Amino acid sequence: MTMSPTQDEQAIYQAEDAQAILQIAIARHTEEGELTRTQLFEIAEELGISAGTLTEAEQQWQLQRVESDDLEAFNQFQRQRFQSHLIRFVIVNLMLLGLNWLADGSLSWALYCLLFWGTALSLHAWQTYYPNTQQHRRSFEKWRRREQIKRSFSRFMDWLIGT
Repeated sequence: MTMSPTQDEQAIYQAEDAQAILQIAIARHTEEGELTRTQLFEIAEELGISAGTLTEAEQQWQLQRVESDDLEAFNQFQRQRFQSHLIRFVIVNLMLLGLNWLADGSLSWALYCLLFWGTALSLHAWQTYYPNTQQHRRSFEKWRRREQIKRSFSRFMDWLIGT
């Protein structure tokens, strides 16, 4: 006796939808939300995904994770730079305003410093919190290369010292 395909069996899912459904199912399947590598390979085998394809996907995922971590570190670095710029702006301009007030009894030239530096600070804030994608990417890559050089140099120095 042959069965005709039901409407459920004929449903077609986009790749992203299928991936989301499988991700939810796998998360529910595991109590702690974690899978061993062996379990991951077993699930892939049941889905008809070859071990080679899964290994390549795992390597790509690891690279994406490293890049994502580096990008978060870069964004944190950018925010810290802006905050230090903001602190310097406040301290120096308060001193200039005080000096201007003590010297002239009014605020004149210090307001120009406040205005021009404040404009530059506003641009810095905009670039930090609302970055231009292409420019942000170039800055990130440049920062990432510098960080890799620092890490390599540090490892070399550790090797030289013997630690």
